[in-house]
Amino acid sequence: MQLDAFKVLFWSVAGFTAAMMWTPLLTGFLYRHRMWRKEVRAKTPDGYVPVEFQKLHAEREVRVPRMGGLLIWVTATLLTVIGFLVARFTESPLADKLNLLSRNQTWLPVATLIAASLVGLADDVLQVFGRGGYAGGGIRFSRRLAMVTAIALVGAWWFFFRLDQASVTIPFLGEYALGFWFFPFFVLVMLATFSGGVVDGIDGLAGGIFATIFASYAAIAFFQQQYDIAAFCGLLVGAILAFLWFNVPPARFYMTETGVLGLTTTLTVVAFLTNAVAVLPIISFVLVAESASVILQFLSKRLRHGKKIFRVAPIHHHFEAIGWPPEKVTMRFWIISAVAASLGVIIQLLG
Repeated sequence: MQLDAFKVLFWSVAGFTAAMMWTPLLTGFLYRHRMWRKEVRAKTPDGYVPVEFQKLHAEREVRVPRMGGLLIWVTATLLTVIGFLVARFTESPLADKLNLLSRNQTWLPVATLIAASLVGLADDVLQVFGRGGYAGGGIRFSRRLAMVTAIALVGAWWFFFRLDQASVTIPFLGEYALGFWFFPFFVLVMLATFSGGVVDGIDGLAGGIFATIFASYAAIAFFQQQYDIAAFCGLLVGAILAFLWFNVPPARFYMTETGVLGLTTTLTVVAFLTNAVAVLPIISFVLVAESASVILQFLSKRLRHGKKIFRVAPIHHHFEAIGWPPEKVTMRFWIISAVAASLGVIIQLLG
């Protein structure tokens, strides 16, 4: 148990340290090549002109680089590969113990992180250079949804045919076999989690929320003796905290799609691997609230002839619009996330 705890903590510290060390290289590259939007976004994907958003964030949107998420997923990927190679080509029992890459636990989340992050990176690059399927550049939202769906289908196939898992456990109620319904359910959960990525909108907000969520799943995996998953989540937490160090106001860079898309899809996979998908809406409560605010705003404008529920959606921008300082919004959302995540862990472990 002590060595397993050391493994999780080791990779957490390693992720933080490695990410901090190469941040100067990343920021130098991003600023040198002006990797930010060249103009303020004119429309949201649903065709709405974000007047309130432009008032709040227009200036920094065209002066702060995108692609800060590279710091997270590149660090996690490289350290995972290095740990595997060291264990493979040495005879050290400690190196073998520290290796976190395993077929039944971490192959799929690592592959998902890489694949989804690359899709997000393509979207970021297109937005920087003003190319793509809609005003402002980038991959059309519908196409990104299609790509996330494709990643989800591959993940569901792996669970169903490789891991022989096609059920969901609900705390205090038991296990429910889904059969082939597992496929649409898995896709639905991944798309819903991906939609929560709209949380990336204020300096420091997304980093703190994702660090809390992955730390919670590291705890769940550890107590379920899924130590490779726990270590991988710890590695992500360390890298996210390094990102957060440079993303607190004023942000040196933004996470954007290459970070958000990778983290949300990987979170879905981790939730299923730990059989803790039932508590995912609780642990990621802030993501749920963010996504719900966008959906409610959209429906209200469509069904109530343009009338809005919130000044701006997602909801964190609403609080900014009514006068809350961004730091106040961020820290209060951190607190809510920490409390909700703790509650979700308790329910999972007791159930």
